[in-house]
Amino acid sequence: MQSRLVTLEEGKDTAALVRTNQSRVLPLRLLQFLLMFLGVGIAFSIFSMFIVRYFGVENVVPLIQSRVQQCFEEPNSLERWVRPPSSLLHTMNDTELFWRASFVPRMKGYPFKRIPKIAFVFLTRGPLPLAPLWERFFKGHEGLYSIYIHSLPSYDANFPPSSVFYRRQIPSQVAEWGMMSMCDAERRLLANALLDVSNEWFILLSEACIPLQNFSIVYRYISRSRYSFIGAVDEPGPYGRGRYDSNMEPEVNISDWRKGSQWFEINRKLAVDIIEDTIYYPKFAEFCRPACYVDEHYFPTMLSIRSPHLLANRTLTWVDWSRGGAHPATFGKADITEKFFKKFFEGQTCIYNNQPSSVCYLFARKFAPSALEPLLEFALKVFGF
Repeated sequence: MQSRLVTLEEGKDTAALVRTNQSRVLPLRLLQFLLMFLGVGIAFSIFSMFIVRYFGVENVVPLIQSRVQQCFEEPNSLERWVRPPSSLLHTMNDTELFWRASFVPRMKGYPFKRIPKIAFVFLTRGPLPLAPLWERFFKGHEGLYSIYIHSLPSYDANFPPSSVFYRRQIPSQVAEWGMMSMCDAERRLLANALLDVSNEWFILLSEACIPLQNFSIVYRYISRSRYSFIGAVDEPGPYGRGRYDSNMEPEVNISDWRKGSQWFEINRKLAVDIIEDTIYYPKFAEFCRPACYVDEHYFPTMLSIRSPHLLANRTLTWVDWSRGGAHPATFGKADITEKFFKKFFEGQTCIYNNQPSSVCYLFARKFAPSALEPLLEFALKVFGF
């Protein structure tokens, strides 16, 4: 009995000894694991230092930056100011848009390669029925132009991805003929186009306009001109000075009052003058209402006051007012003949860079959708594209 008791006691001591040894082994293994982990970390650090030292940090950093730039944009990079917006859609209201678009560098010249572009800004109600003609006009001249479209907010454009008009609509509002909202739409077009620093000239067009020359001639004519093209006439009759309201004084005197076509071509300086104006805009908005048609007077008057030395005082868009009435003549399929085009190119004389010129118009309006087919047939022979 006693021997059995001794055996049990010895078994207890042995079990206790095993547990003691196991408890000692576990911390030892944990310590070994931590030391191994530390050693690997030190080795990796030494290896990284070796790579940076002997292969150069320049080879490593760009790989990291290229991944980060997908989500973040360096706030102080020049690229942020140079690169045009990737999308024309934004959430800015007009006040925010005009403020942003009015930024003007104070230094002459550019610290990067800049190819000046023409911004073609289309003020439309909806579709562009003459788009195929314009597609042919623009073809092969990528990088020298930009396109912006202001249509009714309810209009959903369906241009294919291959079209130059694809996703070129800007955030728009309703524009009423003869009202200040028409000038607002034109200012909105200019402001959106000004966000691209490469846009140097701005041409206002409608869905009923066509080009009369090929793109190369248009670009050369505009880029070499010393002046911008907007009509600004001091007309003494009832449709000129007769629309003036003396409540516009002292900002606008009757001697300042001008009239002209709303279809203009202006340079970047004048575009900024238009969108940053807070002096003359309130006067025209309040005191130029039908029978004073603000789109015929606001820009010609305001620019004649601010920068008269920059105006050629004529438009580049041909329009036929010979039929009388409040609107110019519209031309359809039956009107488009070879004889028809002579009125654009023959017997014209104007002043270009202070010298007489026979090339006076680069665009024309108004053309109905039915005119598209014959216009395409004559395009190469008559227009050169």
